Amino acid sequence: MPDSQQQPPRSPSGQTDTAALLLCGARLTDGRTVDVRLGGGRIEAVGTAGSLAAGASGALGAKVDLDGYLLLPAPAEPHAHSDTALTADDHGPLAYDDRAIQRRATEAALLQLGHGATALRTHVRVGDVQGLDALAAVLEAGRSLRGLAELATVAMPRVLTGAAGADGLAMLRDALKMGASVVGGCPDTDPDPTGYVEAVLELASEHGCPVDLHTDAADPARLARLAAMAGGLRPGVTLGPCGGLGRLPSEVASRAADQLAAAGVTVVCLPQGGCGSTDRRGTAPVRLLRAAGVRIAAGSGALRDVSNPVGRGDPLEAAYLLASRYGLRPEEAYGTVSYASRAALGLAEVRVEAGFPAELLAVRGDRLAGVLSLAYSRIVIHRGRVVARTSAVREYCDSAADSGLELPRQGREEPS
Repeated sequence: MPDSQQQPPRSPSGQTDTAALLLCGARLTDGRTVDVRLGGGRIEAVGTAGSLAAGASGALGAKVDLDGYLLLPAPAEPHAHSDTALTADDHGPLAYDDRAIQRRATEAALLQLGHGATALRTHVRVGDVQGLDALAAVLEAGRSLRGLAELATVAMPRVLTGAAGADGLAMLRDALKMGASVVGGCPDTDPDPTGYVEAVLELASEHGCPVDLHTDAADPARLARLAAMAGGLRPGVTLGPCGGLGRLPSEVASRAADQLAAAGVTVVCLPQGGCGSTDRRGTAPVRLLRAAGVRIAAGSGALRDVSNPVGRGDPLEAAYLLASRYGLRPEEAYGTVSYASRAALGLAEVRVEAGFPAELLAVRGDRLAGVLSLAYSRIVIHRGRVVARTSAVREYCDSAADSGLELPRQGREEPS
């Protein structure tokens, strides 16, 4: 089942919000300048600039001037850790009371929403000291964010095999009853990693839900067994961050990539820094995996916690790094944080075309390469309405540097 079903947006009264929103003068990646009319949470029409002056019913709706902005399908965040986010500067033991976790998860989601991610999937540990409390707090954060962003949860027990694993398995079943939408965990931490994966896949098959496993993927034999077991599972299996694949000999990594491709597994890489111990850093071999036919999505991972004290949680930064460090074309790099990430989350595809969900990101700029380089001002649209704006103004003192050169300037005017 998808992490979250796309439904028309609702007003505070609970009624479906069908008000039209007109995006005027937006630039698309193919170079066209268009108007885009939104209604009922979807894109109603796309036409040449100035051609869509009214809503479908003839009544004028709200307008947003996107002159100078590039309009894109909104990104999604496929690999977050909301329960531990924003704790890098905390002193002493990590606060695991409900209120602290809910606040962290909400603040982290809003930060990522401001960057453009209208849907997020977060891994949450269950069992051990916190039991199901952390999951309950993150689920409550997700409910409070409805209408702004979709927050889905992956339940992560530490151990699922042996005598200790019985409690973990019971906890995982309870997590699904509470509202966790994905079965996951970290097989690397279990004394029997293969048994751990078997337990997860069996439970996912029983409940018909996706699987998202947190693994370094440094053991090729274990990875081969995982791929063999995962092949054909619907609605699908996601692995991440798989940094260990990049440390394997190229021929071994290539063989593993072929096995993952044959199994239909999605790999989520974390080019912004990962989310594990500092001695296991590294990014999955993106180009090798893509060449083998593995679907690659990109996430943020740790967000200012003990694993990565300077995380930004910005999908466009992840795409920028894939383009600048790993040789992907800007369109390919952005696809990992938008199309591929949405597919990994089981969400509907988004295109700037009539009939598609109105999940959009407008970024000041006229080319994708420039947007990935200097993505300062952004407008985020979720379910057909503007849910976040970020504005940046750069000013210089008077000089003769641009005399007669007509250099581009970013002014103070904001979209209406």
